Amino acid sequence: MKNNKAAQQEQDSGHTDINPSGWIGRLPAAWQAYALLARLDRPVGIWLLLLPGWWGIALATGSPLAADRHELVLLALFGAGAVIMRGAGCLINDLWDRRLDAGVTRTRHRPLASGAVTVRQALIFLALLLAAGLTILLQMPPIVVALGVLSVPLILLYPLMKRVTWWPQLFLGLVFNFGALMGWAAVTGNLAPTAVLLYAGGIFWTLGYDTIYAHQDKEDDARLGIKSTARRLGAKSKIWVGAFYAAAWLLILAAFALAGHGLFSLSLLLIPALHLARQIQRWDMDDPQNCLDIFRSNRDFGLLVLLAAFF
Repeated sequence: MKNNKAAQQEQDSGHTDINPSGWIGRLPAAWQAYALLARLDRPVGIWLLLLPGWWGIALATGSPLAADRHELVLLALFGAGAVIMRGAGCLINDLWDRRLDAGVTRTRHRPLASGAVTVRQALIFLALLLAAGLTILLQMPPIVVALGVLSVPLILLYPLMKRVTWWPQLFLGLVFNFGALMGWAAVTGNLAPTAVLLYAGGIFWTLGYDTIYAHQDKEDDARLGIKSTARRLGAKSKIWVGAFYAAAWLLILAAFALAGHGLFSLSLLLIPALHLARQIQRWDMDDPQNCLDIFRSNRDFGLLVLLAAFF
């Protein structure tokens, strides 16, 4: 793949978010760029998109331990959908940002920014991903199909937000946590305050972890005029991210309580709360690698919340 060696060199020095090694490096050369376009080298984003959907299914079910075949199928469909739609979302983002990405150290070796994939090739790949995503969506109840369609404009508009607002991370929260509404609706056939609380909690969670992520690029972003909460909040980011995380946890706690979970389940939510507190304690906002590591640890937070939903 074009620039694969350069990307590997920068990966070794911690300056790129591309990981061309591992199983992707064993793919046929013609496939590697597409795997990188879909961010299959970095599955944490799949988890962060998937987990709110699984939360919604788990709360609506009462306990995944009591899930029937239909609900297990839903979990699998949401899993496949997260892989596909995360890839599609990243591809849309890269199409909008290919010129900006070329000017940012961390992203300049992405396939579109480097020229390893042409715009035409990327559009064909995007069409295939969207067709696959639609196929999965049509297996869901009508209300979920409607919610999925409503999420599409958000996905398309998200890459523009960094150009017009200091709060693109908030908009990402709206996009990435739609699964909480869809997961609940897939089981119950309706929306309810529980799902809305869960969705709101996910939005604040994303606002926190993506602010941490954005601190990796704050110097390049300032040079290019890209807006972010990392730049807007600056030295006060730790205080703000702590507040975002506190709001996220309280809203998730309220969703669990409204869904009828008992004291043991609610007590288990103290574990992910401690995880978030530990993130804030360990976070060095001026160390890009530390920012990336803390961001990635949010998969564990999401899994801990899911664990609490089992009881």
